[in-house]
Amino acid sequence: MLAAGLLGAGLLLSACSTQNLQGTLNRSVPLSGLNVTRDVRYGPDTRNLMDIYAPENAANAPVVLFIHGGSWEGGDKEGHTFVGESLARAGYVTAVMNYRLAPQNRYPSYIQDAAQALKVLREQAKTFGGNADNLFVMGHSAGAFNAVEVVDNERWLREAGVPVSSIRGVIGVAGPYSYDFRQFASARAFPEGATPDEVMPDRHVRPDAPPHLLLVAENDTTVYPQNALNMEAALKRAGVPVTRTVLPRVNHITVIAALARPLTFLGGTRKATLDFIEARRLR
Repeated sequence: MLAAGLLGAGLLLSACSTQNLQGTLNRSVPLSGLNVTRDVRYGPDTRNLMDIYAPENAANAPVVLFIHGGSWEGGDKEGHTFVGESLARAGYVTAVMNYRLAPQNRYPSYIQDAAQALKVLREQAKTFGGNADNLFVMGHSAGAFNAVEVVDNERWLREAGVPVSSIRGVIGVAGPYSYDFRQFASARAFPEGATPDEVMPDRHVRPDAPPHLLLVAENDTTVYPQNALNMEAALKRAGVPVTRTVLPRVNHITVIAALARPLTFLGGTRKATLDFIEARRLR
């Protein structure tokens, strides 16, 4: 009945606001049986907070950091309760983070936030039943850029004191990893005068990066498939294991909505994500 009730929202998603969809999804996913800790602070800014969703009686579980999208200028963790619920039900301690937003905070502020969140998540993982050396980083859209860049550019983890060996995998969902931002409104998220070579993740791949899963929405007209093709090529050149999967029927929004348990009928996002984590987690 729950899936049927959301079917209209899923099929008419292009006519709905993202905020309305998130609200509908979040109201449809019960949190009973999970331990949810709101507003865990990882830095001094008002947006340096994350919500942590953990299975009851979790012990030595994989830990996932999820980074929301929003063109680096919007979005929040509150809109992604459905992500935390979905991954926690699969047995993972899941942190859904906020980060500083552009244009007041341009690259690399939001990347440094992701690195700091990872540091605090490692430090506190055991408290929530997680394993600090069994980490996965996941993001959607702009958040996928953040997830890939924070791990693949060796600078950010090094500065935060997070060993890359603790990251078991990176999952990018519909991410803009390789484009000339100067032609788009998203230029506001990057320093004035910057070039793609200076900021794009596909130019920054470290050879010791962990395996990557790049999920592409077949009907995405917001982030073009070439982004994932270029990112895949860069990872392969560096010798980093990568799987690029094109998910049929979904668009830029439904590809992340399909991670919600009530909306898995929309596409294969949840299954691909869980399969990737299960194949690469520490046992």
